[in-house]
Amino acid sequence: MQMNDIQNKDKIENQNTEKLFFSNSDLNDSKIDKIVSDSLLNADDGELYLEFCESESFVYDDQRLKSASFDISKGFGLRAISNESTGYAHSSDIDESSLKKASNTVNFVTKGNKGSFNSSFNRTNKKLYHDVNPINSSLFAEKVETLKKIDEYARKQNPNVKQVSAALNGEWQVVRIYRPGGIFVEDIRPLVRLYISVVLEKNGRLENGSRGSGGRINYDNFLNDNHWQNQVNEAIQQAEINLESVDAPAGEMDVVLGPGYPGILLHEAIGHGLEGDFNRKKTSAFSNLMGERIADESVTVVDDGTIDSRRGSLSIDDEGTPTNCTTLIENGILTGYMQDRLNSRLMGVNPTGNGRRESYAHAPMPRMTNTYMLSGDKSPEEIIKSVKNGLYAVDFGGGQVDITNGKFVFTCTEAYKIKDGKVDQPVKGATLIGSGPEVLKRVKLVGNDSKMDTGTGTCGKDGQSVPVGVGQPTMLVNNLTVGGTATA
Repeated sequence: MQMNDIQNKDKIENQNTEKLFFSNSDLNDSKIDKIVSDSLLNADDGELYLEFCESESFVYDDQRLKSASFDISKGFGLRAISNESTGYAHSSDIDESSLKKASNTVNFVTKGNKGSFNSSFNRTNKKLYHDVNPINSSLFAEKVETLKKIDEYARKQNPNVKQVSAALNGEWQVVRIYRPGGIFVEDIRPLVRLYISVVLEKNGRLENGSRGSGGRINYDNFLNDNHWQNQVNEAIQQAEINLESVDAPAGEMDVVLGPGYPGILLHEAIGHGLEGDFNRKKTSAFSNLMGERIADESVTVVDDGTIDSRRGSLSIDDEGTPTNCTTLIENGILTGYMQDRLNSRLMGVNPTGNGRRESYAHAPMPRMTNTYMLSGDKSPEEIIKSVKNGLYAVDFGGGQVDITNGKFVFTCTEAYKIKDGKVDQPVKGATLIGSGPEVLKRVKLVGNDSKMDTGTGTCGKDGQSVPVGVGQPTMLVNNLTVGGTATA
């Protein structure tokens, strides 16, 4: 596509999206620019954030449509920053009166400040996903029928299936971000997710299995029979394995983490500790360690918001900064933090495109996008073979982490004993206990099979939730504490 074509396409898109924000409104570009300029006259940073969002959700549970919802939300958030102080005001009414009231509110933090505001945007023509609204890409009846078929198919695959739950979610979000000078950037973000859970009963014992998928794409893939049938089969297989599981051993042992979603441990125990705000405030376990070795040389970790169509990807972040692939740990050396504009300015570094917010009602902060460990040089078979007595953790449920010290507890939803270099019995009730900094030091072997999760992750921080991606290769961690009810 030629540059003129890109510019013409942007004009058409801007005209179309203006109707979403300014229909039945007294606003125009000159009024917005005046309000934004007045609000940020003496500020060090800030922006006007406009958001329009359509979302829908379907839950099919135990052979019936349990719920179906559709929602449209619209609003703005106006932020002014003076040094470390932030003034933030928001409203679901996008009109001149509401914007002026918000301006009067945020102006209080800039009184007496001369300001060092840089209003420019780092422009990009990069688009990581299409603009099409997934909610309109398929019929209501088709979505419900697919969920019904999922339920029926699951029950036919195994006579022990006791319960089936399937959920389908879609979202279409349009954001505009304004700074003084009449300039703005815009992003149109689709997002879909399919999640399937089954419960099997055998000899009075109940066990669960689940699978999910998602991304910044249309529903087409998710409504395809082959796609959801594979997910159902995998969920049933996990439940079948858990039906044969024995009590997990307890104690310190070598743990092999599988590829893909086990990267959630990396996300929680390490990733949050590498966000800029925690390190500026010196509240992270990784504060003051920049340039130092914090892991084995086989460990390289990145946060990459630029992967096409991934759940955690963004063409621009929620401050208007293009996302990047930021190397956090390179060959065991701490090399970077994830930064928004506020914390990067105060720390004297460049923003990395990690300023994110849940909605217009929330101010942005440093958040992960797609955080994962790169492949090493060992085969998964070689890694498992190296373990005499240990645990192979394939999938995880919930977890908790303390950012200040990196201590974590994670529950395994699929795990196996390793005996004499071979995967042995499945186990239930296994928890992994440790700290992020210590885990990094105990990583001894890194596999050549790094992959991302299937696109279902959501990250919480300070009451805000955003979609994210996680990933890693097969990885050996020496002497990790495993919680269980059996003797190792």
